[in-house]
Amino acid sequence: MKGASGRIRIIGGQLRNSRLDVPDLPGLRPTPERVRETLFNWLAPVISGAQCLDLCAGTGALGIEALSRGAAGVQFVERDARAAQALRENLKRLKTEGGQVAAADAQAYLLAAARPFGLVFLDPPFAQELWTPLANRLEEGGWLTPSAWIYIEAPRQSAPVLPASWAPHREGAAGDVRFALYRRSS
Repeated sequence: MKGASGRIRIIGGQLRNSRLDVPDLPGLRPTPERVRETLFNWLAPVISGAQCLDLCAGTGALGIEALSRGAAGVQFVERDARAAQALRENLKRLKTEGGQVAAADAQAYLLAAARPFGLVFLDPPFAQELWTPLANRLEEGGWLTPSAWIYIEAPRQSAPVLPASWAPHREGAAGDVRFALYRRSS
């Protein structure tokens, strides 16, 4: 792939050890393998057949990992056209079914007609501080099933304000990153 600056590895499922090309783009910060491994251990009982939304997808590592582990489908949303194209190329090269890529701004995307997802990955660019507005749009716009799971990755020192219906399930930290899995209760 042109402009690729590196590669990351899918760590589990059918695509285990497959490599994803990572374009050299400012602010692109793939979720580390150790964090993905922990997250998908937490999600193991619910990932099979899940409909997922990978909002602010970047490399798409979270969504592709979900597909590799049995998710039924993943809607990837990435505003950077180059990152979205790299994601399409990775999905095609891996012959992965069930992934759709929208080259769109996450906030604008969430203004469209909603379809509910059972699992959402919310990992926006740290500098933009979009956790709270995106979380509110997910909650208020009909984007979540009644008992959806929501994964959030943020700087260790940040404390995004999240909807009251999102109960913390598990959390961890790696380096400067805090990651947490929430469960929505209706």
